[in-house]
Amino acid sequence: MTTIRAIVTDIEGTTSSIDFVKDVLFPYARKRLPAFVETHADRPEVQHWLHEAAKEAGIIEASRQEIIELLLGWIDQDRKSTALKALQGMIWKEGYEAGEYRAHVYPEVSARLHAWRADGLHLYVYSSGSVPAQRLFFRYSDAGDLTPLFAGYFDTETGPKRESASYTKIAEALGERPEHILFLSDIVEELDAARAAGLQTGWLLRPPQAMPAEPRHPAYADFDAIEP
Repeated sequence: MTTIRAIVTDIEGTTSSIDFVKDVLFPYARKRLPAFVETHADRPEVQHWLHEAAKEAGIIEASRQEIIELLLGWIDQDRKSTALKALQGMIWKEGYEAGEYRAHVYPEVSARLHAWRADGLHLYVYSSGSVPAQRLFFRYSDAGDLTPLFAGYFDTETGPKRESASYTKIAEALGERPEHILFLSDIVEELDAARAAGLQTGWLLRPPQAMPAEPRHPAYADFDAIEP
């Protein structure tokens, strides 16, 4: 049996409920994005990501309002835009720090992450949310600050989550052979890409999702069922 030395986990649907992101974080960012852009557009990091959003949309010149409308449309589409994710992360930071919400993690996740870390496994996150947003998520989780457990974070700047090259890059960054890395996700296409890159995979099918008779990947109802 191949020894697992590192675990890379997705967030939404894996460590945490998709509902928290969909029903809390996205509406919070959407409501506050226009005022955030208007009041923070002079900050270099905000300027950078507004420029990147315009570039991604193929816009050469646009008013601030046009960019705001573009970003709101992307939120509604759940577009996996690195620029949008970065700007959302800045807005979410204000909400976390103001104590307006705490990030959801499933009940067994914190204890299992602690146990894996105590066993010497190195833990990482790979999510479509920006790295700063990932750090905020686990720092302000309803299970407390989990950031000390993670050795690193990856987002779509590494590459799309459904492309095998992204997982090859992650393995190289970790300095581990792919077969010694376990990737956890609820999205089968992401797991397919990770497996194509040589990683071990774990498919999270949390209730009420049913376990298929012949799952394409090792399938688990929760983290307690995983024995790396």
